[in-house]
Amino acid sequence: MSRRPGTPQLLRQLNDRAALELLLSSGPLTRTQLGEATGLSKVTASQLLARLEERELVHVVGSQGGGRGPNAALYAVVPSSAYVAALDVSATEVTAAVADVTGRVVGEVSVDPADSPDPVEVVRTTVMKLVQSAEIPIERVRACVIGTPGVVDPRTGDIRFSFDLPAWHEGVLESLRAELQRSVTIENDVNLAALAEHAEGAAQGVSDFALMWLGGGVGMAIMLDDRIRRGRSGGAGEIGYLPVPGAPLPGDVGLPGGYEELHTAYGTPSLAHGFQALVGAREVAHLAAAHGFHAGTVASAIAAARGAGADGEAFLDELAQRIARGVASVCVVLDPGLVVLCGEVAQAGGDDLAQRVARAAERVGPNAPEVSTGTVGAPVLRGALLWALQQAREEVFSSTVSATRG
Repeated sequence: MSRRPGTPQLLRQLNDRAALELLLSSGPLTRTQLGEATGLSKVTASQLLARLEERELVHVVGSQGGGRGPNAALYAVVPSSAYVAALDVSATEVTAAVADVTGRVVGEVSVDPADSPDPVEVVRTTVMKLVQSAEIPIERVRACVIGTPGVVDPRTGDIRFSFDLPAWHEGVLESLRAELQRSVTIENDVNLAALAEHAEGAAQGVSDFALMWLGGGVGMAIMLDDRIRRGRSGGAGEIGYLPVPGAPLPGDVGLPGGYEELHTAYGTPSLAHGFQALVGAREVAHLAAAHGFHAGTVASAIAAARGAGADGEAFLDELAQRIARGVASVCVVLDPGLVVLCGEVAQAGGDDLAQRVARAAERVGPNAPEVSTGTVGAPVLRGALLWALQQAREEVFSSTVSATRG
């Protein structure tokens, strides 16, 4: 029987990775604590830590006393062993953050995308500002994840279509990778928000849920069995196009009066059909004005209605009924059990709006979901950061033995 080559090296790599992940989640730890948690002997744990110290992935950060003999050294992951960049790109602003491999954010910047029509230049400028503000070498940035309001092809990872960002198209991903010379991932912004809420927010510990984004645009992310479902072409969750009662179909757009007039009144392009025509930010502002709540932003209009007591009930109920049409439509197909509301409209409405939507959805369809408001701040950026960290750790932790012999 032939021996399987590389088995000892593979075992060391698996042990190293397990130790690094444990140090990130539970560290700092002593050699003994690490050995007990991983099931490794003292000798093996010592050899493991020596390897990781040699590769500058762990270091001693202190000592722990209390037992017989000298104090035990405490080990932790070296934060500067890798960095990641995360970007949230919209038509009006690019917000970005850079974090070390432990997840600690060490720099944040905002960039006006209007400064350049070229998306590659916008991203390059943002990333360079990030590393300069954090005073870290660009070579240490192992992964960059970009959230955009577009349809991402799950086969290629490239943008297929973006209503809000027409300059983002097929070929942008390849150009970004060539320009930055490192791992770059583009993902739909609402999918990233769902990853953040699943990891740290309202959907933490929930395997099946849908996240509905209600703001300037309308979108949805679907997570089933703890995995984002993108669909064959990447269009899963594009709920803004959903045909619902009370909203025009694409063929209806352009007819005189009605929703066409609603959109031109706000002076900027918007989808004028489907679910978007009921719950987009402009449409919600128009609805608020019809109920007597005139404000500079949709968030302030909703806040005014919530503060108006009985006088705001009719507007909030009608808004909830509109949202519930989309919620019920998704629930009768997927029955996710939980729907998380995010975005400007959802945050302004808070738990009060979420409860109204839940009651309205119960009257529309047979599947009554729990409805809650997202709890993660800047969820798109946070989701991009979490995914970038996962990629960087995979790269760093999976290659711990490759630079050493035996």
